[in-house]
Amino acid sequence: MKPELLLSVDSERRFWLDPRTKLYMLVIFSIVMIDGKTDGISFWLKPILALVPFFLLLSGSRKKVAIIYLIVFVASWMVNIFLVPYMGLIGTIIISLLAQFGTRWFPSAMMGYYLLSTTKVSEFVLAMQRMHIPEAFIIPFSVMFRFFPTISEEAGSIGNAMRMRGITGKNFFKNPQAVLEYRIVPLMMSVVTIGNDLSAAALTRGLGNGKKRTSICRIGFHWKDFALMIIVTAALLVFLLF
Repeated sequence: MKPELLLSVDSERRFWLDPRTKLYMLVIFSIVMIDGKTDGISFWLKPILALVPFFLLLSGSRKKVAIIYLIVFVASWMVNIFLVPYMGLIGTIIISLLAQFGTRWFPSAMMGYYLLSTTKVSEFVLAMQRMHIPEAFIIPFSVMFRFFPTISEEAGSIGNAMRMRGITGKNFFKNPQAVLEYRIVPLMMSVVTIGNDLSAAALTRGLGNGKKRTSICRIGFHWKDFALMIIVTAALLVFLLF
């Protein structure tokens, strides 16, 4: 194996986390961040907790996504705290919905993105088997892990082909029929085809045969997993008790 390939593999696993840790953190984020409180202990707890996905994305070499996430969260938090209370009713409803999305849903969405983008399908399946999750749940979730990245690649390919023909999102108001016909419709047809193909591939790999599968990947808890689980658990206890 080439030295640069070894270096890239080592850098990818430098801050590797067990898939069960990522799932646990996603559940905690969904409980704490979805609440709409911004006063009391939540005024300090939520911004501190929101930094966890930012650093995780940085460690997973997703710097662009991490910076966009931080900007959206900080802007939404500032609007929610300093602007919404002094606006009129109509403005409050519109701006508050956008700000609430950035502070309540976006952190959990970024944790889900981190889980999907940094976890291999084999690692996820092995983690679910060790948690004794039924295969009726493992197979759909394993298909989902391949589904979203594949759809993203397909959407990018369709977008590149349409840009060569001058059909872009900027031209939506000029010619909305062409945008819908040549970009949205092919993507919807690809969604159905890719879903069927991935389901067949999952069954072909033997995920539904009812027998215990072997795996060459290794998962397990390390000090980083325990540290992050302690942090998010403490945040949950503080949120529930105070």
